[in-house]
Amino acid sequence: MSWTSTASLCCRLVRTTPVRRHAPRQTLCSAARSTDAVDREYADLNLRPLYPNVRPQSVLPPRLPPPSLLEIAYQPDRPPIGEPTEPPEWKEVFEDPLLPLMVDIGCGSGRFLVWLAKNSNERRNYLGLEIRQKLVERTQFWVTKLGLRNVYFMFANATVSFEQIVSSYPGPLSLVSILCPDPHFKKKHHKRRVLQTQLVDSITKNLCLGGRVLVQSDVLDVAADMRERFDGYSDVFEHVDCIDEDLRCDTEGWLLDNPMGIRTEREIHAELEGATIYRRMYQKTSCFSRLLH
Repeated sequence: MSWTSTASLCCRLVRTTPVRRHAPRQTLCSAARSTDAVDREYADLNLRPLYPNVRPQSVLPPRLPPPSLLEIAYQPDRPPIGEPTEPPEWKEVFEDPLLPLMVDIGCGSGRFLVWLAKNSNERRNYLGLEIRQKLVERTQFWVTKLGLRNVYFMFANATVSFEQIVSSYPGPLSLVSILCPDPHFKKKHHKRRVLQTQLVDSITKNLCLGGRVLVQSDVLDVAADMRERFDGYSDVFEHVDCIDEDLRCDTEGWLLDNPMGIRTEREIHAELEGATIYRRMYQKTSCFSRLLH
């Protein structure tokens, strides 16, 4: 090939319009289905018009990509601090700070707690802890617009902040939920998972007698890890199926039904894709003497 022909070919290659890679049509349709399902589940909140310029961040990619990409999808923004977050002035954030408190650790977009605060028959306050500040700001905007005085969201790393925040609350801690937390798949990253010994101890110590802990994940390894941690406190907790016959389990001891009356967004998405949700709910039946010394 002559020099002229080679140069001409190079020019044509350089001028070639780059091909844009579009997501597979099936993936886009599945994402749209997932978004529609979330909107239907939370329709009575009518939140979308309250924050029209922010694209919802709650729906994860519909099909499981390779693990390395999935880990990236699950990674939250790192909090700027490793020190415990100061608790709020409870009388300023809740109308009645003596009501029983539910804490949702890693509350994400917050729709789950907002729905409970607006619709639940339980007289309690709701606190969401989340380390993605933009989600907290958006959700607190919704709370203000809806005029709710029984729910509040905080930008906090629950692993290090739970004890300082919850121990200052003047009412009883009646329910803690950890729902589909970030999996951190690689073994060397398991120490980044939210449910570490420090947090388990703090939940166990601060939960009132009769209080409950709900853990769930669509990743079996994560659910099994959380289950193992609370099963290790059998002198303090009983699984609810031993107490309430209406809460049924499968043969492996996982709760068959969602006990909260509303699904989280991740739960909606996962079930649309045919995934299994692994749940355990524990009830505190005695004091944890090892934490009292």
